[in-house]
Amino acid sequence: MRIVPTTFSTAVTTLLLLSLASCGGNAAGASAGDPVSVYCALDQEFSEPVLKDLAKQLGVELKLRFDSEVNKTVGLVSALVEEKATPRCSVFWNNELANTVSLAQKGVLAAYDSPSAQDIPQQWRDPEHRWTGFAARARILIVNTKLIPDRKDWPTSYLDLADPKWKGRCAIALPKTGTTLTHFTALQKVIGDEALGKWIDDMQKNEVAFLGSNGATMRAVREGTMAFAFTDTDDFHTAKQKGFDVACVFPDQGEGQIGTMLIPNAIGLVQGGPNQDAAKKLIDAILSRRTEALLAAADSAQIPLREGVTGPKDAEIKKLGGFRQMAWDPTWTGAHIDTFQREYGKRLGL
Repeated sequence: MRIVPTTFSTAVTTLLLLSLASCGGNAAGASAGDPVSVYCALDQEFSEPVLKDLAKQLGVELKLRFDSEVNKTVGLVSALVEEKATPRCSVFWNNELANTVSLAQKGVLAAYDSPSAQDIPQQWRDPEHRWTGFAARARILIVNTKLIPDRKDWPTSYLDLADPKWKGRCAIALPKTGTTLTHFTALQKVIGDEALGKWIDDMQKNEVAFLGSNGATMRAVREGTMAFAFTDTDDFHTAKQKGFDVACVFPDQGEGQIGTMLIPNAIGLVQGGPNQDAAKKLIDAILSRRTEALLAAADSAQIPLREGVTGPKDAEIKKLGGFRQMAWDPTWTGAHIDTFQREYGKRLGL
């Protein structure tokens, strides 16, 4: 087994001129022994060990391309759209769901109903089998417990970012990539366009720091620059594991509140990508209960979507059923994610 790291600029010597007539065969010009090319948006430190382990088990060669934190998801999504006529990628592992849905709607992803996905809840499975969600993170508030030592003073809602008592003391990532872009786009339907616009305006008036990534918001809180911020559970867990004085708040848990957003990773088979047979086997392995358990046990502390899979050891990262989830529509969100960027980009300086 050999893992071959690659970048977008790496030349692929076999030109894929024909798409598959069906998703059961190999792409034109590709043989069963060709590497499976994987584009992965989940942080390399979390995903690469899993992919190496699966490649060894399956006896396949992988070409891996990862995204940078600042371009999380969007860089790979753009590459997949650009490469649609001559795909270089076989499997897309995204760290969020909405852009994967968008790719499916644009015809980039092929239908594949993995047998490993049968016990994943239907809300996280495409009815046309072009994508499947797994191993989620929650959109939470990370709190600096030195700056806010008393739990009763901790923020509890997304609306707290607009509360004048926190003026200049909280942060959120710019909604231009990754889970934050998915979060804002989904909120456009959950709370409505008018309420979303007001929240953004109120945050700007409240001098909320709009930073470059979820990792940046986490670092601002752990280092005491900000009292609290929105981030994902994996970023919180990383800070906690390194000994920083931080706590995790699942927001909007009260009666009548919108709940905490859960965003799964997503996997999809690229239409016409190299070595489709081996790509399907890799997807089956990634969607296995074992992989969800590995991602839960790792420093990424992902939340399994299936009952009976052991979740993260950190008690602050709640299991499914242990918190009120925000109901959001992946299909609508995927269809509107590009529109959100256009309509809100100028307002947010994107």
